[in-house]
Amino acid sequence: MITATSIDVHELTKDYGAVRAADGLTFRVEPGRVTGFLGPNGAGKSTTMRIVLGLDRPDSGTATVGGRPYRAYDEPLRHVGALLDAGAAHGARTARDHLLCLALSNRVPASRVDEVLEESGLASAAKRRVRTFSLGMRQRLGIAAALLGDPPVLMLDEPANGLDPEGIIWIRTLMKRLAGEGRTVLVSSHLMAETALTADHLVVLGRGRLLADMSMDAFIKEHSRPRVRVRTTEPQRLRSELTRAGLTAEPDGPDLWAVDGATPEEVGTLAARHGIPLLELADDKASLEQAYLRLTADEAEYTAANTAKQEV
Repeated sequence: MITATSIDVHELTKDYGAVRAADGLTFRVEPGRVTGFLGPNGAGKSTTMRIVLGLDRPDSGTATVGGRPYRAYDEPLRHVGALLDAGAAHGARTARDHLLCLALSNRVPASRVDEVLEESGLASAAKRRVRTFSLGMRQRLGIAAALLGDPPVLMLDEPANGLDPEGIIWIRTLMKRLAGEGRTVLVSSHLMAETALTADHLVVLGRGRLLADMSMDAFIKEHSRPRVRVRTTEPQRLRSELTRAGLTAEPDGPDLWAVDGATPEEVGTLAARHGIPLLELADDKASLEQAYLRLTADEAEYTAANTAKQEV
């Protein structure tokens, strides 16, 4: 039976020399949804996850799972499943032996090893040594290890890394299922398209600070401008009326205009008032990637020249 729990980070601060990796972070990761953990390289995501898992100590603040520090759990795999480094498994061990060692140290039944090997698609490779695995197979093994104790909390860092298209669909479906079962699922990723398909909620960091903590829909709405795509048989007349109304329309295809800063209701009402027939009228919502780049354009420590500004 799954016991719902949460990850709580409160006023977390961590310095590495002159670099502040976490700067007074406070947020909660709730059960029952997939929370995307986003931010540019160097934003503090990995540091925060390591502190939650007791691998690093904060300079100040707290990070708890179910109200307790991770180190307070005698059998942590039963409470938190984590994937931080798919290369952490000993290369000389077989996949099954690697998982069996983890199971025995956390009083997890040996039968569970075969279950997660099957679930992760590695049953046929159970007796192969880890050093013979591809990157995608190592990633599956890391995910299998995270699932081993049937934990209520999952923390996954770039889980789709190295996976083929079938594997990406599998991990996407898996995360949604785990959240649907009432588990707490925190997923760090740089793959915006995948995050958009998977996450219900977002926590976004920049230079160690919290930039956003909100639902996916609210995030995209708050960090993007409204935009409408409209097609008409009288494009020039529509453009003229839009201009008179203070709206800017730009060509976006044959007889198709993109109108920034407007809603479909505004454009539809204007067209009806002037008797302009419309063939197409749609809300052109920004993607997660566009909204994310708009928010983090000035927060990335490492960027190619002008990339962020060109994208947004």
